[in-house]
Amino acid sequence: MGFSIALIVFSLLLMLLVLMHKGKGGGLSDMFGGGMQSSVGGSSVAERNLDRITIVVGLLWIACIVVLALLMKLDG
Repeated sequence: MGFSIALIVFSLLLMLLVLMHKGKGGGLSDMFGGGMQSSVGGSSVAERNLDRITIVVGLLWIACIVVLALLMKLDG
């Protein structure tokens, strides 16, 4: 039961994080300062941190799916 709730939370969080990423014409990350890029660096600190957080949440999401699949297999 706990992994099901965690999967729902991670799914919603992952959707929010993906929507915050900057696309071709900007994104929701512009609202939080992600649109201010320095001319020296390739991407801002906010974008890099958003990338890292999205990767971590994505890995946790995949781990929840694997654990749930193993639990269902053992219960079945």
